[in-house]
Amino acid sequence: MPDPVYVKKAFARIADRYGMTNHLLSMGADYWWRHIVTNRIKKLHPRKLMDVASGTGDLALKIQDEIPDCEVMAIDFCPEMLAHASSRGVKKTLVADALDLPFPADEFDVVTVAFGLRNMGDYELALQEMRRVLKPTGHLFILDFSLPKGALCRPYRFYLHHILPKLAGFLTKEKDAYEYLGGSIEQFPAGEAMIALLTKTGFTEASAEPLTFGVVSVYEAVKS
Repeated sequence: MPDPVYVKKAFARIADRYGMTNHLLSMGADYWWRHIVTNRIKKLHPRKLMDVASGTGDLALKIQDEIPDCEVMAIDFCPEMLAHASSRGVKKTLVADALDLPFPADEFDVVTVAFGLRNMGDYELALQEMRRVLKPTGHLFILDFSLPKGALCRPYRFYLHHILPKLAGFLTKEKDAYEYLGGSIEQFPAGEAMIALLTKTGFTEASAEPLTFGVVSVYEAVKS
């Protein structure tokens, strides 16, 4: 698991370039990924939602715009990232640690975390906290990188370790901030491993859907 102090400092340095860099590196696919998650959430008609590790607010903004009746709270442990989220129009933000959420139990209808769980120092504790603040029958959505299977796996690993850091370094002038990314994706529980972790932390009805040849996956689970 990555060092949270290192991650926080790295994100603080690239906060003003983070969103655009991600759009360019994914060739715009990240818009589609968030669209898929938001459409799933729409069907639940939530009144109150928390976006954990919201960063510069891409997912929070999408949900806020698409589901105007839903109160969206964006949290992140990096104030520099949240400052950009606020400047872009995210209405409610709070600097907070996902491992110790400052909310009572049974508070939110939906909790989301996009490309954030992988950067946390304790996946299990983070999931337990997200489950705690969800209302009974509330839904958790996780969007994060995974490794494609089959013939794509080897070239994708090469891209992660040798091409992506250089591209990101050129775009952000902070190559070091992206050098850990490949290793973090390889070590992150994906597919059945994530479903097992969700089940272990008390969630039910856990499911996984690979997107874009398995480069990312959407996970959904319920607090029973």
